[in-house]
This record gives sequence, C-alpha cells and structure tokens, in this order.
Amino acid sequence: MCSRTLGEPTIRTRILPNVSQRSVTVSAESDVNKFLNSIELEAFGQPLERIGRVLSVAVDGDVVSATIELGVPAVSRLEAVRAQLAADLCAHTGAATANIELSTRISSHKVQGNLTPIPGIRNIIAIASGKGGVGKSTVAVNVALALSAEGASVGILDADIYGPSQPQMLGLTGEQPVSEDGKTMAPLIGHGLQVMSIGFLVDPDQPIVWRGPMVTSALNQLMHQTQWQDLDYLIVDMPPGTGDIQLTLSQKIPVSGAVIVTTPQDIATLDARKGLAMFRKVSIPVLGVVENMSTHVCSSCGHEEAIFGAGGAQKMVDDFAVSLLGRLPLDAKIREHADSGTPTVIADPESTAAAAYRDAAVCIATAQAAQRADYRSKFGNIVVETSK
Repeated sequence: MCSRTLGEPTIRTRILPNVSQRSVTVSAESDVNKFLNSIELEAFGQPLERIGRVLSVAVDGDVVSATIELGVPAVSRLEAVRAQLAADLCAHTGAATANIELSTRISSHKVQGNLTPIPGIRNIIAIASGKGGVGKSTVAVNVALALSAEGASVGILDADIYGPSQPQMLGLTGEQPVSEDGKTMAPLIGHGLQVMSIGFLVDPDQPIVWRGPMVTSALNQLMHQTQWQDLDYLIVDMPPGTGDIQLTLSQKIPVSGAVIVTTPQDIATLDARKGLAMFRKVSIPVLGVVENMSTHVCSSCGHEEAIFGAGGAQKMVDDFAVSLLGRLPLDAKIREHADSGTPTVIADPESTAAAAYRDAAVCIATAQAAQRADYRSKFGNIVVETSK
C-alpha cells in the first residue's frame, strides 16, 4: 500500500435503511454513492473520491450495483479493489450481493503557472535527484515500464543531455528517429515505451560540450518536436542537480508532478532535499520520494544489510510532509539487466526487485491521481471581440 499524509480514517456506521431485513430501497442510491466515495482503497491508501469517481449506482432489492472509474493504472490490483468494494458495500448496507464494474481512465492534472498540457500527453512526471550516482535513470526506466505493464500508455524522455543513458537501457543504441516532414520526429519504441533522447541524434562516443542555452534549446526540441502519441504519462529522466535543465523544465514544460530519487545516506539526502525544495519553489507538485538502494541482500547467504545507512529518506519525507513512494533494493541483477538493454521489470518480472518497482510505480500514479485535475483541455479558446 502507498504511504499517505492524510489523517486517521473515521469509523463509519451503516447508512442504508432496512438493513435488518436485508432490503435496500431505491431512495438510498445517493447514500450508496456517498459511501463508496468515502471508502479508503487498501490497494492505494487513498479514498475512492480522491483517485476515482462513481459513475453510476443501481439498487434492485437486495442487490447493489456500481460502476466505478479509477484514475490509476493498476490492472494487477483491480480484482483486489473489486473484492474490497463489494465486501464493504455488503457489510455496510446489508445487501446480499454487490456487483462492481471497474474501469480506468487517466486524466490530465494541473501543471505549474499558466502552462497548458502538451497535445498527446496527459501528464508529465519528472524523475529527479539532487546528485548523480543514486540510480535515478534506472528507477525512471523501470517505473515507466511498470506503469506500462499496469495498463497505461507511457513514454520516456531522456533529459540528461550531457549523459544520456536511456538508449542503452532500452536496447536502442545506434537507432535513430525518423522525420517525415523535416520538422518533427517520431519517437522510437523500446519495450512498448515511446522514447526520445539526445543519444539517438549524436554518436555514442561523442562528448556533448554545450553551454546552457544550447542544452535548454535541445531539451525544448526533444520535448516539443517529438510526435508523442496519446500518452497517459511521459516520464522525464532528469539530469542531477538544479541547473539550466531544471529551470527550463519549470518555465517552459508543463509538469504535473515530480519524484525525488535518493539513496539512504546523508550525503545523498542533503542534495535531494535541495532538489525537492526547488520543485516546490517553482510550483511543481512533489509527488514524493523514492529511496533507491535501501538494502542489499547477499546472493550467497541471504543476509540483508543497509550498506548505505537507513532512515535518510524517511526523515526527508517527514520534514517535507510528502509521501515515501517506495524503497528499492540494491541488486547486481538490476545493473546487469539495465546494461543489457532489458530492464528488470521486463527481464525478471516475477522477481522481488520488479515487484518493488511496480509498487513504486502504482504509488507514483496514485499520488498523481490525487492531485487537482486540469480541465482546460476540455474547453476551446474563448475569444472576446469588441464591437465596432
């Protein structure tokens, strides 16, 4: 279950009439709707009303039916959610049967300032860190693949202009994007993800020696000149630090949420805290923190050890009142999978490490779903004409 910062849940009583006779009247449908919205979903750690909506409720004798739309891609958890909702409804209403129909629809969420979502992309999530070496790119690609496995349409933008790594991690080294009009590029496809990186446009051994304006211009082109196709999420693999790329992201790219990746030791969390504070300063919602390399399990004896210390990320989320979205293991196979071009979520989906990435991905999507939705794309431009 995803961690959360809300208060303690309230104890609810039965709300529908005639429960002792196990008969539910039609007049109680609005109460059923209200009750459903109040249920805290165990799979997500959030009440339904924050991450979904009730589309319809029907009562027929002692049978209650509900159609519910979730804002989180989580095909692996839908049966558990359905079972919980049905059990809660029966327990609280006295109904003999509860039929729950679930669907998923990912909405666009509010972005910073006056920026509007980019066509073809509902949500842009920045995966960032305060310093290099914490495994941010590996986390980004595995989270993207996990979201895709849960049913979302996902892309990944490699924003680390000086050190692009996604081409290697996704087995796309040497590939180049195609441009049919000479102005825009089609993203490459890697393990089902739409992918774009400066690494596709330069020789892998060629160093990129660019000043800030050229770097920010390159990021803008990669973002806006790529033909992204109907993405629920675009995961942006950010470079470390709080420099030009981060400033460009905050000013020109509509970001709906940021995730901070850190390792447990103080030397990493010191810089991660600065990164988190930077996103807040530019009004980009911080969805939470992922602690990478939390513990190492010896492949020979099974001994588990926190070789980078413990508690660093927890103190950080406590101080900033954000969620701890996941703790990921330190495992040699994760590195091997990434180097081979087939990340862990794809290479070893039944492993403990892959499960940890999937849990973190669902927690990230849950935190995003709980943010304020953006409805501006639903309406056309309003033009006020002055009379002559």
